[in-house]
Amino acid sequence: MSIINVTKDNFEEIIENNDIVIFDFWAEWCGPCKQFAPIFEAVAEKHPDIAFAKVNVEEEQELAQMFQVRSIPTIVFMREKIVVYANPGLIPEANLEEGIEQLKALDMEQVRKDLEAQQNEASE
Repeated sequence: MSIINVTKDNFEEIIENNDIVIFDFWAEWCGPCKQFAPIFEAVAEKHPDIAFAKVNVEEEQELAQMFQVRSIPTIVFMREKIVVYANPGLIPEANLEEGIEQLKALDMEQVRKDLEAQQNEASE
C-alpha cells in the first residue's frame, strides 16, 4: 500500500477502512521529519497490509490538535480506531519495525477493557 496523505476530509475514511494505521505527523521545514521520511516509506513498502499515513501539521492543524501533537515528527500507531502508541521524535527503522510487530500482537479485546476501566476511573 502506498503512503496516504491525510486531511480532515479523508481521515474518517482512512480509519474506517484500515484495521491498522500508522501516522507520521510532519512539516516541510522540519529537518528530522525529512530524515524520517525515507524510513517511513521503506517500512511502508514492507507492510502492504498496514495503512501508512502522513499528516502535514501546517495544513492539518485540526488533526494535529486532535492527536495532541506537540513536536514533530510524531508517530502514532492506531489499531481498530484506538490510538495505542504515540512517539515524538525520529524513530530508527528497527524500532519502527519492532513497534509494528508489537502492534500486530496486541490483544485488542484486552486493550478495550483496559481503556473502559480507565474511562470509568476518570469519571468517578
